[in-house]
Amino acid sequence: MKRDDLGVQTHYTDAMGKRHDSAPEALRAIRRAVRGPEGGNARAGRKHASTVRPATFRNPSRGTGALGQFDEVVVVTAQERTAIDPGDLRLEDGATIRVDATLPADLPEGYHALTHRDGSTTRLIVAPRACFLPDAWRTWGWAIQLYAARSKRSWGMGDLADLRRLGAWAARAGAGIALISPLAAPSPLIPQQPSPYFPSSRRFRSLLYLRVEEVDGAGTLADLPSIAARARALNVDRGIDRDEVFRLKIGALERIWDVVGRRELPELDAFVTGQGAGLNQFATFCALAERFQCGWHGWPERLRHPSSPAVRDVARKRPMADRIRFHMWLQYQVDQQLARASRVVPVMQDLPIGFDADGADAWSFQDVLAEGISVGAPPDEFNTRGQDWGLPPFVPGKLRAAGYQPFIDTIRGCVRHSGGLRIDHVMGLFRLFWIPNGMEPKEGAYVRSNARDLLAIVAIESQRARAVIVGEDLGTVEEETRTDLMRHNVLSYRLLWFEKGPPSKFPEQALAAVTTHDLPTIAGLWSGSDVAAQTSLGLAPNEQGTREILNRVRRLARASARTPLPKVITSLHEALATAPSRILTATLDDAMAVQERPNMPATTTEWPNWSIALPSPIESLEKNVTAARIARSLSKGRPRPRREAAAVRRRRT
Repeated sequence: MKRDDLGVQTHYTDAMGKRHDSAPEALRAIRRAVRGPEGGNARAGRKHASTVRPATFRNPSRGTGALGQFDEVVVVTAQERTAIDPGDLRLEDGATIRVDATLPADLPEGYHALTHRDGSTTRLIVAPRACFLPDAWRTWGWAIQLYAARSKRSWGMGDLADLRRLGAWAARAGAGIALISPLAAPSPLIPQQPSPYFPSSRRFRSLLYLRVEEVDGAGTLADLPSIAARARALNVDRGIDRDEVFRLKIGALERIWDVVGRRELPELDAFVTGQGAGLNQFATFCALAERFQCGWHGWPERLRHPSSPAVRDVARKRPMADRIRFHMWLQYQVDQQLARASRVVPVMQDLPIGFDADGADAWSFQDVLAEGISVGAPPDEFNTRGQDWGLPPFVPGKLRAAGYQPFIDTIRGCVRHSGGLRIDHVMGLFRLFWIPNGMEPKEGAYVRSNARDLLAIVAIESQRARAVIVGEDLGTVEEETRTDLMRHNVLSYRLLWFEKGPPSKFPEQALAAVTTHDLPTIAGLWSGSDVAAQTSLGLAPNEQGTREILNRVRRLARASARTPLPKVITSLHEALATAPSRILTATLDDAMAVQERPNMPATTTEWPNWSIALPSPIESLEKNVTAARIARSLSKGRPRPRREAAAVRRRRT
């Protein structure tokens, strides 16, 4: 694929095999964004210190931005002996060793800093060869849209106590993992952002998933039962009212904090210290967003950068300092409740491809983001118009110049208390589809990322957390991308809806499922309601492709038009169970025969995206015949999780 020295590809081939030449004006805008306002070449300065050819980057503008801390970045694989300029190497644990002309082969994996004799610094990243993936490990589990999985005790949407209950139910049937929708934090404003894939921060989590009754100090709130009763009344409607959930939860949590916040809280202090500057910036953003009731672009100019002296001054003064600590405490409470849920069954978290340009991560990372650009996807067979997700991309060279710290913090935050991580649109580690503001998605162009470096970081964090990595590689994917992912032990993502062959031919190194949140449910496909919904919304559905899938379903399920829907659902999962893939998952939506898909791509207000609860509380799953049959099918031939493995995870968390 032709690309220029900035990593910008001048044309691409879409999922239907059609070539597209990117518009000249789009290419010009993208190149400007890659170079940045100073016009420098963000990819310049590569040098290779030896025949091993480690990935390196020399930062031409050291010290000009809050994140520009390194003159050079070198990424090597553990056990390699690599030539490098002499200096003093400070290891991640604080120890210092002298390096002459070659890196020692026994360096620990991690992130180290090498200071050279001329005073320049190199971030040295030493990575394992691959991500964590135990030999012969195979399991199955449920894919859960957590907000939709309400219990009778939920406050209008599913929470982490509901996840703990679902985990216990799933574990009794032999499940070894729970794949959940992103827990990423929206801004603390009304209206609440419904999409878990458009967060304010990917590093931190939404307070909406807290079970308020289990928060430290909840017993101090005398009228908590009456507040909870009002909140549970929201469960009557299948539509999730996040704004009202937010009002009720934040109001109760503030009153609890009024009492708890006066106490000595050594556990909170330890958590804050462990999370470092990232948590402080996130909490500061939340407090400022509340003050100005908007994202950071609407704040006074003096507060629009986290390293501004004005931000430090404001954050030190009360009541702002108290509010910042409140938001730190909220993150500690979410962290503790997630840890408890993950002890019941390992949780696989979900990493969104990006974040809100007006949110916390964009405020913190603004120095390494492309201006005037959003990422998306070119046209494919199910989204014939292409997609613009409205998310700002990192500029690859600027991210490297920052020592990849924003990416490290993001991956580390998402594997915390996790048995795995699903990376949404994993192709973004290799290239992203950039769309200049004001242009159509099909006019965009791909920009190359530094895949080798990013995969090295994923491998480090995966091994440290003992978390299995799944890469969502649907859509337009280059074959060498899948080869690279396989070599790094990143599981592919295979859907019965898309694969032409039978599940028995699916690859072993994969997570296999029937469908996902952006695609029709089994009931929606079988009944025709999904196509009807798309047509009513003017989305021009791919009816031929849908018919092909429907015919494949009939063959796999050995079904006819008269076959009852529950039989179709269970038969499809029996077919899925023949896949040799490492992980098999089924959705709670299919277990309950839900017709509406959770998200309808290419819509905003036209469809209640991410806001449709399951039709019954999760307590009903314990007597759900279809769910029990799915569990029996998927557990065949897969060992039950060992209790001692769960005990190890409890000790670790």
